[in-house]
Amino acid sequence: MKLKALLLACACLTLVACGGVDPDSPLGQRQALFKQMLKVSEDLGGMLRGRIAYDEAGFIAGAAELERLSRQPWQHFPQVRDDERSKATDEVWQRQAQFQQLARELEQATAALVQATAAPPLRRAALEPAVQQVEDSCEACHQAFRAY
Repeated sequence: MKLKALLLACACLTLVACGGVDPDSPLGQRQALFKQMLKVSEDLGGMLRGRIAYDEAGFIAGAAELERLSRQPWQHFPQVRDDERSKATDEVWQRQAQFQQLARELEQATAALVQATAAPPLRRAALEPAVQQVEDSCEACHQAFRAY
């Protein structure tokens, strides 16, 4: 009985693993980067909105990390749609110029956020608009190119 249960559990785990995204594929690479960006962005917003404890050094490091991450996902969008499981709409591949423009706007917004952290002690009044610009850049791209 125990052997049957173990075999059933192994079979279930194998089936679950088959449905995942290959982490080394372009889709897997960009999904991992976007998840990292989301985590860092949520932490920064959480510090400003009081959901998590504010840590100035952590905020500065998070802004730099977000800026570094914001430059990476675009290289993992191949010239043609690569995976039907992607949450990107076909528009990404059909309107490349607009997609690339929105990517550059996100990069500029994260660079401005880093600039806002350049002179400690940091002032919330300077950080809030910079974080909002990053969030707005993400939202603009999602509205145009993400299938919800």
